[in-house]
Amino acid sequence: MRSVRFHDDPARAENGKGGPDGSPAGGRLNLLLSYAGWQAESWADLLPVLLEPMGVHAMRASDGRHAAEVLRSSPIHIAVVDLDLPLDPADPESIQAGGGFRLLELLSRQSSRPPAVVVRRSRTHRDDTREINRALQAGAFAVVERPQATRDLEVMLDVLRRCLARHYQGRWPGSSPPA
Repeated sequence: MRSVRFHDDPARAENGKGGPDGSPAGGRLNLLLSYAGWQAESWADLLPVLLEPMGVHAMRASDGRHAAEVLRSSPIHIAVVDLDLPLDPADPESIQAGGGFRLLELLSRQSSRPPAVVVRRSRTHRDDTREINRALQAGAFAVVERPQATRDLEVMLDVLRRCLARHYQGRWPGSSPPA
């Protein structure tokens, strides 16, 4: 994972839903984790295992339809959006359609817009540039290359830490403000 691009507007997103201060109910951070891959023991399988002990509840979505159901049923505080996400696996034409960009659009319509970390596959330089720009214009907090190795998870964890620091003022959602 070589590159990470961050959105430059820190005031773009609001706090998550939940408590009176915008923090999640119950002190948990709800993470929407979309993943379009097929690999066993992928980064998307390892990330929830690493984050659960810290109070992060990862909700997986393997297609756009499932991601929309998760958005309707639970408050989301941070989203990890795989751009290769299909809209609906039952529809062969939607497999190549931009389910990841559709999910970014759905996230932007949330009353409390959660920050989104976009995961993408590396393509040609020209396609990379277009995809990164389009994701940032759609409101992504950061754009990272799809993790290929365990060490790449460190980059993802660092991006999630930065996301938490910027959008939740460095406090764990649900915690009391410093006295």
